[in-house]
Formats: sequence, structure tokens, C-alpha cells
Amino acid sequence: MPIARFISTLVLLCASSITLAQVGTNNGVLNPNLAEKSEMASLDGVSDEAADKIIALRPISSNLELSGVIDDAVRIKLFLPINLNTASEDELKLVPGINGKMVHEFEEYRPYTSIEQFQREIGKYVDDDEVARYEQYVFVPMDLNSASSEAFATIPGMSGKMVHEFEEYRPYTSMEQFRREIGKYVDENEVARLERYVTIE
Repeated sequence: MPIARFISTLVLLCASSITLAQVGTNNGVLNPNLAEKSEMASLDGVSDEAADKIIALRPISSNLELSGVIDDAVRIKLFLPINLNTASEDELKLVPGINGKMVHEFEEYRPYTSIEQFQREIGKYVDDDEVARYEQYVFVPMDLNSASSEAFATIPGMSGKMVHEFEEYRPYTSMEQFRREIGKYVDENEVARLERYVTIE
């Protein structure tokens, strides 16, 4: 019996580790939808005027919207995490330091179900440090009906209250329902910002 309990606990731990990490670990990359003007303007290559333009574009849904506002050198420290399953080739090419071969590899393993899968698959081609560097710029969308509280908490700018509200309205049958229910707590721009990170399976 103790062995059976141990195996069952191990299976649960493995399952939860798959659902925990959906947004890559960030090591100081600013999110253009959340960063303060002063934070952005402190970066080399971002003027006060450029920071104002970025704020005016919010909610930003793609890094392509920032073309002409910031250059590739700035993207290293100011980048909107991209959806590993739906990002276009053009958006993947904006990931700092990526080359054509790695763009292909990012696409090759779709659909991703977790950041751990991304780490495992991309780790076949580059070392752990490079995987960790790429990870800062990506996320895997989480299912509104099955994602854990811990997974929801990884959404940039997510509060404990909003984690509770995300779970409160389960089961979701449509994104329209999500927008309606979450729109009771935040404005439509914030709903749109949050919506990037979720899906209904």
C-alpha cells in the first residue's frame, strides 16, 4: 500500500509539473503592456517619445506592432511574450538571437502543452543557458477550464484576485463568456491583454 501511494503521488507530481509552467521564466525582460514609462525610457534606445508611443498602443497583441518604435537591440530587454503555438514566422523571427534554423525548430514541435516540453525539445539543439534565454520570450496558452491556480498566476501582471475570478466562472464554453465575466472586474483593454494567455480546449 505505501508503494502504491508513493507511485500515485509521483504521478500527481509529474502531472502538476506539466501544468505549472506555462509562461517562461523572465530574467528582467520588460513586458511592453505592463512596464512603466520610466522603466522603458531607462533602456538604451528607448526615448520618452518611444515609451509614450508604446503606452498608446496598449494592449499590444504582437511584437510586430512595435516595429518602427523600437529596434532589435531593444527587444532583448523589452518584449511581449509570444504564443508558442500560434506566433507567425515573422513574429518568431523577432525573438532576440534566433536564427532561421531555430525558428523552424520552434514551429516543428507544435502544439506545445507546457514550457517543460519546450525546454526538452529545444534543448536538443542548444544548451541549457540558451534554452533559458529563449524561454523569457515565450508562453504556452493555458486552458481556462483545467489550468491550475499556479499556472494562472504565471500570467504577467496577474493578481491573486484575478486567479480566483478566472476559476470562479468555470466551465467556460466560449471566449465571449470569458470576456463578459472577466470584464466585470477589469476594462476591455485588460481583458484583451489577459486573453492572449488563455484558450478553451
